[in-house]
Amino acid sequence: QVQLVESGGGFVQPGGSLRLSCAASGFTFSSYDMYWYRQAPGKQREFVAVITAYGVASSVGSVKGRFTISRDNAENTVYLQMNSLKPEDTAVYYCYAGSEQDGFWGQGTQVTVAS
Repeated sequence: QVQLVESGGGFVQPGGSLRLSCAASGFTFSSYDMYWYRQAPGKQREFVAVITAYGVASSVGSVKGRFTISRDNAENTVYLQMNSLKPEDTAVYYCYAGSEQDGFWGQGTQVTVAS
């Protein structure tokens, strides 16, 4: 069955870094656009970054220059490198795989940025 398993979240001080991973299985990973979303307490889930099946990446303005999305099709894994973290980056981060036919969500991983 389809699985998306996020890892790499945790507690970090402002200015620190984390690298999130999302390991995929059960579908043709290389054919899917891969996204990272996040949801802070009391807020709606929001788009963070995407890397298409062709390897084209983009991200929301608030993380540009700090977060980098990448993918390894050989490992069926998408990554989110997060640098210069701020308290406002605190959220549950979700991985999403999307195509024209369907989409799948992971269970999320908590990122907390605080001093």
